[in-house]
Amino acid sequence: MSLTRVTRFGIVNAFLVEEPDGLTLVDTTLPRSDKPIFAAAGKLGRPIVRIVLTHAHQDHIGSLDALAAELPGVEVAISERDAKLLAKDMTPQPGEPADAKLRGGYSGAKTRPTRLLSPGDRVGSLEVVAAPGHTPGHIALLDTRDRTLIAGDAFSTLGGVETSAKVNPRFPLPTLATWHRPTALETARSLRALDPARLAVGHGRTVDAPGAAMDAAIERAAAG
Repeated sequence: MSLTRVTRFGIVNAFLVEEPDGLTLVDTTLPRSDKPIFAAAGKLGRPIVRIVLTHAHQDHIGSLDALAAELPGVEVAISERDAKLLAKDMTPQPGEPADAKLRGGYSGAKTRPTRLLSPGDRVGSLEVVAAPGHTPGHIALLDTRDRTLIAGDAFSTLGGVETSAKVNPRFPLPTLATWHRPTALETARSLRALDPARLAVGHGRTVDAPGAAMDAAIERAAAG
């Protein structure tokens, strides 16, 4: 497996994905996480050559500026929609649900993305998958080599596998920070349809053979 999980306090994750030219860092977790991320990369003996953000919430972009300052020339990629949120532009976009409301923390970052991602794009071995709902421009990443799905906050596994469309009493924060729950449920179904071999999430442990657990989570969310 080419995936290394870097967790802060056992709650918030980033991931290092090994590629021929170095490491892709997916998300940056909380502020002051640059040292543990660099330490994990050091153990792998590989440089971080790109940073991909699943979405613009502050617990996923918290160490972006600190990392970018130590990685001159690093590629920084995020969806075009969430790039606006990274720049603290909170303006609703045409076509978005009228009842949707931005929730969660958007601290923004000084670092500007060098690449704006669209569904179907490739970042090394990772295929970009549209995964809106938790935020308007949330993305997931499917490793085409082993079908590991890095799902950001579309799913969480702390206290059990759940979607961000339904509050998990054991870990409610992802759902409480979700922009539009009906869209999040649609996304959960589309990610399940990818039939991932492994589910890696922003909050919680990575789950092998997650299909049945994803099905159950979707069923609970659909039941309301």
